[in-house]
Amino acid sequence: MGQQEVYDFLKKHKGRGYTSKEIANKLRASLGSVTTCLKKLRDSSAIHFEYERGIGPTRKNAYVYTFKR
Repeated sequence: MGQQEVYDFLKKHKGRGYTSKEIANKLRASLGSVTTCLKKLRDSSAIHFEYERGIGPTRKNAYVYTFKR
């Protein structure tokens, strides 16, 4: 699992935001590796992220990641 795979996934699905858990499930990768990749992509400003309150079935706060246009 590398940054490019996460970046390509977000680029392919431009119209929607995903949590790190959703990305991990879609890519069939561990949450830890996806989180590490997302952190590096965030630090390089390659992707956009927003803090969302109370999303998902458990209503937990989470970051939502999207492709940066």
